[in-house]
Amino acid sequence: MKKARDLYLHDVPLADAWARFVGALQAAGKWSPLPGEWVSVPEAAGRVTAQPIWARLSAPHYHASAMDGYAVRAADTAGATETRPVVLRLTGAGQAEEARERCAFPVNTGHPLPLWADAVIMVEHTQLLDGEGMPVLGGSTAGKAIEIRAAVAPWEHVRPMGEDMVATELVLPANHTLRPVDLGAIVGSGHTQVLVRERPRVAIIPTGTELVSVTDARSLKPGEIIEFNSIVLGAQITQWGGAATRWQPVPDEFAAIRSAVLEAAQDHHLVLVNAGSSAGTEDYTASVVADVGQLLVHGIAVRPGHPVILGTVRRARSTGGEGSQPPTDEIPIIGVPGYPVSAALTGEMLVQPLLDRWQGRPPAGLPEIEAVMTRQVHSSVGDDEFLRVSVGKVGDRVVATPLSRGAGTISTLVRADGTVTIPRFVEGLAAGERVRVRLYRAPHTIENTIVAIGSHDLTLDLLAQHVAERAPGSRLSSAHVGSLGGLVALSRGEAHLAGSHLLDPDSGEYNLSYVRRYLPNQEVRLVTLVERDQGFLVPPGNPQGIWGWDDLRREEIRFVNRQRGAGTRLLLDYELGRRGISPESVTGYRRQEFTHLAVAAAVAAGAADFGLGIRAAASALGLDFVQLALEQYDLVIPLQHFDSHLLQPLLELLSDERFRTAVRGMPGYNVSRMGRVTLV
Repeated sequence: MKKARDLYLHDVPLADAWARFVGALQAAGKWSPLPGEWVSVPEAAGRVTAQPIWARLSAPHYHASAMDGYAVRAADTAGATETRPVVLRLTGAGQAEEARERCAFPVNTGHPLPLWADAVIMVEHTQLLDGEGMPVLGGSTAGKAIEIRAAVAPWEHVRPMGEDMVATELVLPANHTLRPVDLGAIVGSGHTQVLVRERPRVAIIPTGTELVSVTDARSLKPGEIIEFNSIVLGAQITQWGGAATRWQPVPDEFAAIRSAVLEAAQDHHLVLVNAGSSAGTEDYTASVVADVGQLLVHGIAVRPGHPVILGTVRRARSTGGEGSQPPTDEIPIIGVPGYPVSAALTGEMLVQPLLDRWQGRPPAGLPEIEAVMTRQVHSSVGDDEFLRVSVGKVGDRVVATPLSRGAGTISTLVRADGTVTIPRFVEGLAAGERVRVRLYRAPHTIENTIVAIGSHDLTLDLLAQHVAERAPGSRLSSAHVGSLGGLVALSRGEAHLAGSHLLDPDSGEYNLSYVRRYLPNQEVRLVTLVERDQGFLVPPGNPQGIWGWDDLRREEIRFVNRQRGAGTRLLLDYELGRRGISPESVTGYRRQEFTHLAVAAAVAAGAADFGLGIRAAASALGLDFVQLALEQYDLVIPLQHFDSHLLQPLLELLSDERFRTAVRGMPGYNVSRMGRVTLV
């Protein structure tokens, strides 16, 4: 069955879209917390109580000794001193009921007290006596009495009945997320089972003829995409207390998607259809929702995540009566955009609040922190934008550095410490502007983050791994803005260090003249990290025969450049100037990438014939390499950070043979000067 696509994307503000969705769920009776189910207490961790829990038993349910020692009447110990000790006769638990003489009964921790006792003397505060009143030596227990040299107060060293909980007392309220300690309290109050909210069952239906399983990744063909959004969404749902069911990918066909949605709606509380929510030639999700239920929203004014779909699906609900038309039930459905970042953020924006509501708990909130933006950011005026940022504390300021904004770059969510919301009708954020960051990490981790902004190098990733291993809790967060951008960030106090490989064409030295120019009033340490091969990245076999700088004159071959301010870009411009080659004559000069790996990817994909970069990037993507230069890559570190405790694990690694060996094993790296310090 062929069905026309719905090409119309509305631009509904997020708050309005959510209100429309909630209203439909309320009308369908789907906005209340889910009913409860009984589970054994050991299986209840992380679940949410569906009713209050009242104590069936007091805890303890008897007067219990809190120490190893002797149960006594506190009054019998009155007057005992070092010079005038009191002797108490040892007796059985019930033998002292009628006797009024001073007596004691041996007890261990947790034992019940005799009815006549109201205190416990610790065993180490007594001396055991024999029948003649002489001390019993050698640890014998054949004593007849004890001698004490200090009195005890009534109920001293005793856990009275109900000290912890009293029968009928409230142990835990309804809608409480159960922690490990809560399980102990529940059992201690006499329960073996607990009524908890039913887990929300969520169906995840990935759609797309181009999707393949991760098991097929080694034979991936152009146009095929590894399906992992359902894994991310499923893990989110599990983390938020739900139970996820992942469908196998469904092809981009109206009938197939419709069938999967109707099947999923039969036994799930929520259906997620991943992809097919935009306005492409194979986007059928909105049409399916309109056909099998009610289409409430198609398009929300947010980025990433604009083409979200909200609606409900009708399902038959049996009544048990013959001949009667079964009533219908409304099941919520969300069309989740296909780009990975959009999918993950849609989960946070729309799925998590719904699961929280169904489990009877308040909306989850992330910790927030105030930070200063390190760079200017422009934003689309009509949408709320959720900007991913890395966060660190430099000096006494918390700084937020924008990450790549592509909706398909899930690696930015991996690297992100949080998000900054840029509201609708705000054109962007200025460098230095104060913002609120919703943190994905605990706030205390920000204190232990080394912020590196500057030139990209593969060694930084290796350095980050070794820092995490050497100093657990510490981490290196790097943002790639080019060598000059890193020096500017240092001048503004926005980073602890910057990677730089800037060649001075007059002196032939790396970095020194630029550091003096951009950081004129700071004491700086230049720490050599590596020397590395720089050259042309070309396809395997070098089909275009590219061998040197003069090949940049050839108009028929396409070049891919690095961004303005990158050390590689400066090297290129230096060599062009030496040869009298106009940058405008280089085909592809204006096409820019921000990392060596991005240049390599452009060449590997056939989008460019060659690019300038490091040998390790060529090796990573199976390209050939034409060496042109050996350059020096330094870490530029202001003195106040060089001497700080935070950077010591990183600096110590530069003399660590295990780290040096790992770098040496990467193509095109020389570590002979690693760790050399130059004062500037």
